[in-house]
Amino acid sequence: MSEELIESAEQEGAGVSRRNFIKTAAVVGASVLAVQAVGRTEAHAAEDAKKEAKAASAAAAGGGAKKLSDVLKVAREKMYPRCRVCPECDGVACSGEVPGMGGIDSGRAFRNNLQALAKYDLKMRTFHDVKKPDTTLTLFGAKLSMPILSGVTGGVTYNMGLGGKVGEEEYAEGIIGGCVLAGTLGFAADGIGDPLSVYETRLKTVAKYRGKAVAQIKPRTQAEIIERIRLIEQTGAPFFAIDIDSAGRAGRALPGKTVEPKTLKQLREIAKSTKLPFLIKGVMTPEEALMALEAGAAGIVVSNHGGRVLDHTPGTAQVLPAIADKVKGRMIILADGGVRYGADVLKMLALGANAVLVGRPLVRGSVGGGAEGVALMLKKLQDELVVAMTITGTADVKKVSRNILA
Repeated sequence: MSEELIESAEQEGAGVSRRNFIKTAAVVGASVLAVQAVGRTEAHAAEDAKKEAKAASAAAAGGGAKKLSDVLKVAREKMYPRCRVCPECDGVACSGEVPGMGGIDSGRAFRNNLQALAKYDLKMRTFHDVKKPDTTLTLFGAKLSMPILSGVTGGVTYNMGLGGKVGEEEYAEGIIGGCVLAGTLGFAADGIGDPLSVYETRLKTVAKYRGKAVAQIKPRTQAEIIERIRLIEQTGAPFFAIDIDSAGRAGRALPGKTVEPKTLKQLREIAKSTKLPFLIKGVMTPEEALMALEAGAAGIVVSNHGGRVLDHTPGTAQVLPAIADKVKGRMIILADGGVRYGADVLKMLALGANAVLVGRPLVRGSVGGGAEGVALMLKKLQDELVVAMTITGTADVKKVSRNILA
């Protein structure tokens, strides 16, 4: 874990804290730097001493780097009451708050995601030689530092209640920029009511990080989907996804806007319309996983849309094994739903996913700390994943055995 994240756990000794010792050293160091400046050219010496002293003082104070606790505090202040930023994000306080950050109606589908993961435990194993687990993988040519991508999230006004606090472009920069900092991929989202111009603005962020960001499209009309695919092709994105589970939002579509289920024929048309790998998000049954494969999709995302489109759906961890048994190795399988810790990531991989998407935690990271906040959240998850892999004897995220599950 990084120095910034453990600073609050400083050791006290001889009546002087580590932090105070560093501060004192910084002050002394700053004074020495100022004395050394005398022998330099007058104008440059004074300026250099000021800069160096300021840098030393900043280092003593932690260099201004964000801490995860600070990020969450800011997120809570900005998002309340749309999101309470609860210590455990379990969908209880926000049940039925859609639009908002909760699960639809009773909120059970949201809670099912967490409960499905919680039913699995990990077997602790320490008789092995796994000392430095490998968390890297490659997805469609994109090299990732960890099997964790951002979820597909957006709607800073109607979902997050951030009108005037954080704009859509700033939010997208936080998600994608933070993922790039952490060595993974972030999604630019397509909103149901968004005009094409808004989507184009978000895709500028994808293009900025060429090859290191991806995009999603709502299940619009075929013509609208193809139009957006052409825009994504220009950004250098390694793949794109269509969240067909958004078809449940048809009632929220603005006049003149359409989101709809898709037939197998329509899915084939989409797959054939581009050379980019096409992922279908919202697959919850082995039957539809096989249909996605038949339609030419390069991958699927096992997802119930965060429990936000249909109440009483099972948790994704519950349905993932049966889906993986049918299509693992024949297409890429991503999964989301209730991932909060590195151990959750490892469970999803053991159940058959190649990688996971993380939604609400990264929302908080972007709102509370921009790209740095997202990167901090991802680093926390990666550190936890490494620990879980080490204590289960798992050497490589690309080869996770279901046998590690208790």
